[in-house]
Amino acid sequence: MDLLSDLLQQAGLRRRLLDLRQLSERTALRFPCDKSIGLHVVTHGVVHVHAPGLAEPITLHAGDIAVMARGCDHVLATQRDLKAANVETVSTSWGDAEAVGAPDGGSAAVISGAYQLWNTPLHPLFRELPDWHVVRADRLPRLGPLALTIGLLDDEVRGRALGYDTIVHGLLDVIFMTLLRDMVDARGAAAGAGWSHAVRDPQVRRVVLAMHEDCARGWTLDELASHAGLSRTSLAQRFRDTMDDTPLAYLGTVRLQKAMRLLSETEHNLEQVALAVGYQDAFSFSKVFKRVLGVAPKEFRRRDAEERRSPWRLSAG
Repeated sequence: MDLLSDLLQQAGLRRRLLDLRQLSERTALRFPCDKSIGLHVVTHGVVHVHAPGLAEPITLHAGDIAVMARGCDHVLATQRDLKAANVETVSTSWGDAEAVGAPDGGSAAVISGAYQLWNTPLHPLFRELPDWHVVRADRLPRLGPLALTIGLLDDEVRGRALGYDTIVHGLLDVIFMTLLRDMVDARGAAAGAGWSHAVRDPQVRRVVLAMHEDCARGWTLDELASHAGLSRTSLAQRFRDTMDDTPLAYLGTVRLQKAMRLLSETEHNLEQVALAVGYQDAFSFSKVFKRVLGVAPKEFRRRDAEERRSPWRLSAG
């Protein structure tokens, strides 16, 4: 099992290509994605990212990539000053990525994607990600995998040959996962405890992987320690030092994260969901779920079903 892919799946990740956009000096694109990780690849010209929390706009040149790791409404424009009278903000719809027409021959072009996490994830990784992560084209090896993938992505989106939709989504996913992996690696190499730091320890990673592979198992600290080849005390100390958490508390997070996905994506009753994530009955599961998330499982499912009608919510794909 790949840990990063699994935790994204359990968090309910959905993605959608927002297509190639051309920007002129009279257009700006607003991306309403407070529940999404946003990915922007500039293929031509200069684009400025305007977002809450930024002291000044992020300037991107051709070949640069910006990842918005924490959801927020933001605007892409060719101008640093959005107050200029000739800038028109254009609202972008997830449901119809090509609905917003940009003039041909624009001064800048960008390929964008939305990676949505509709229900706020419990997993600690998402709290570790930076608000914005920028990769500069001049820092990438010209024949490196990321630079080559960006070139292929640009060619496919512009050419729109047979099968381009499947190819483009695959290339965008390669860029997204590569950048996400780089962010995890950078965070793990920095000082301080956290998930990214913990999984660099081979024995802690072995324990984390075991819990992800079978969170329904009634793991005990002794069993986890044996799985890692450590004593009970050594595992507890190493886990706390690297993860800043206990093994069984982390197991609880993994279980509830999976439970959120099952409540959202399946019709399993509460008893089935409880058993699937390691609880003996629906009552004990519901009690823990409400204590952590502040809402009962049935209410969570009801709200989730209502929110599926939102035009901004991405479907599986």
